[in-house]
Amino acid sequence: MTSEAVPSSPSAQAAWFGSWPRGLPHRIRVPRVTLCHNLSVQADRYPDKPAIVFYGRELSYAELRRQTEALAGHLHRHAGVRPGERVLLMSQNCPQFVVAFQAIVRCGAVVVPVNAMCTANELDHYLRDSGAQVALVAQELLPALRPALAGDRLRHVVVHNYADAIDADTDLDVPAWVRAPRAALDDARLAYWADALAAALPAPDIQASPDDLCVLPYTSGTTGHPKGCMHTHRTLLASTFSAVLWRGLHAEAVVMGVAPLFHLLGMQNAMLMPIAIGATVVMLPRWDAATAARLIERHRVTTWGAPPAMLIDFFAHPEASARDLSSLTLLNGGGAAMPEAVAAMLKSRFDLGYIEGYGMTETASFLHCNPLHRPKRQCLGIPAFGVDSRIVDPATLAPLPPGEVGELVTSGDQLMLGYWNDEAANRESFFERDGKRFFRTGDLASVDEEGYFFMRDRLKRMINVSGYKVWPAEVETMLYQHPAIHEACIVAVPDRRQGESVKAVVVLKPGTTLEPAELIAWCRERMAAYKAPRAVEFRSALPKSGTGKVLWREIQAEQCRAVETGAEAVDAPALGEANAGRLDKPLQQA
Repeated sequence: MTSEAVPSSPSAQAAWFGSWPRGLPHRIRVPRVTLCHNLSVQADRYPDKPAIVFYGRELSYAELRRQTEALAGHLHRHAGVRPGERVLLMSQNCPQFVVAFQAIVRCGAVVVPVNAMCTANELDHYLRDSGAQVALVAQELLPALRPALAGDRLRHVVVHNYADAIDADTDLDVPAWVRAPRAALDDARLAYWADALAAALPAPDIQASPDDLCVLPYTSGTTGHPKGCMHTHRTLLASTFSAVLWRGLHAEAVVMGVAPLFHLLGMQNAMLMPIAIGATVVMLPRWDAATAARLIERHRVTTWGAPPAMLIDFFAHPEASARDLSSLTLLNGGGAAMPEAVAAMLKSRFDLGYIEGYGMTETASFLHCNPLHRPKRQCLGIPAFGVDSRIVDPATLAPLPPGEVGELVTSGDQLMLGYWNDEAANRESFFERDGKRFFRTGDLASVDEEGYFFMRDRLKRMINVSGYKVWPAEVETMLYQHPAIHEACIVAVPDRRQGESVKAVVVLKPGTTLEPAELIAWCRERMAAYKAPRAVEFRSALPKSGTGKVLWREIQAEQCRAVETGAEAVDAPALGEANAGRLDKPLQQA
């Protein structure tokens, strides 16, 4: 790795340096390169080495670069993609996702990665807000883009099918939707992926700067609309190289790539980090515990970054006990706390620890992590290289002492430039202190005497469904579009499988009727499966303040009390079973 140690600053006296990994610097100097540079370097170093293994078929680093160059040529010369232009990318995990991501960046353009569970209504917002007019999409997800094509919002779409990336004779259990043959395209603006590569048009002669915008991932907004997070090559590489160095990864690592690439956790763990060091990724398009166990055994997977919900499901599966998993040396992740009992089981049965970390879309994922030699359970860890995190009073921003709960604010090289086209949100989210630019995370936390941070609550309304953030205001905005709904309040319900699930408490308009199942089905047609309510409660009125505001905290407290007394318990199905009408296999992803 090309990271360079920087001498410690006076802040080295911070409490967490007492638990700092031995031999690691307190800061690293982020290489002044781009994401494209990393791929080029590894293709030169390891041309024949597998970069990606997909259902047994290997894609070498040389071939990954060749396909990237060819697709970049198509995007630039046929689709007219220019530097700074936003390009939408929508797909499950597959080699084509990685090629598409790299090709967009190779053009000097900006990747807009969107959740593969997005509906046409949600995509409409992403396209309008980002201004994207070109998209790369998996063929089974193309129907969600049809309304945008009908409205002439898209000028060009490249369509790929997963079957082109697998061997027909593989002995692995490949779902029918992955084996699906290439479908006919009925619009001149649609292009086959294979045709774009076969044309082998030369890539543009563009030299991007490390400070150029390159990825615009969206995070759900507290005000009802998702917000784009502006990340440059530098912010992403700051996070990527920090994670690599902290975890001690190297070119011989074999990474399990199951967490979705459109999410920053998967993007970093299964794409950016492996390419940065020349490692190999064993990839699955969606979660399948049995197949994952076979792949770990067959390819001797060493490293796996995943949310707790996925690991809980995996290690409870019979295949986890039947297969040789001895190659696994590192499990890491975040998004939700790993239950104490599960962590103890991993250690006793498999001699594996789970290294919890903390980050968010705004910080390019990796921000805090537990030291490998001295982790604490259900803990956000300590700030990573060069990161300055503090606990402050949410009202005054005054610093708080160890043990007191306040808002976690942070400063570091991985911090986004800001929210796309949302100056109001930027003013609310950033402040200056001690010559540094701090970001307000909205998370309530505390720090102990040794500098370890612990999540305590949320300053903003947010529901955590298997690691996915669901902002109630966004779901409520959609509910108010239903003709029968007069008032709506979205709350979290504790869930034994997913951590939390979404519940809608609604008041109907006079003279209307509506069944819970009808409303749930209506929601699933208009929003991603993980956002849609799994439970509905009808009331004659919602509690309100003297100024007429819905007292959501009161309703939330009622739900928690109901669970505590046993009056209501939730054990939701795997994420995506709710979406079975649109996707033929559960999406238990985070």
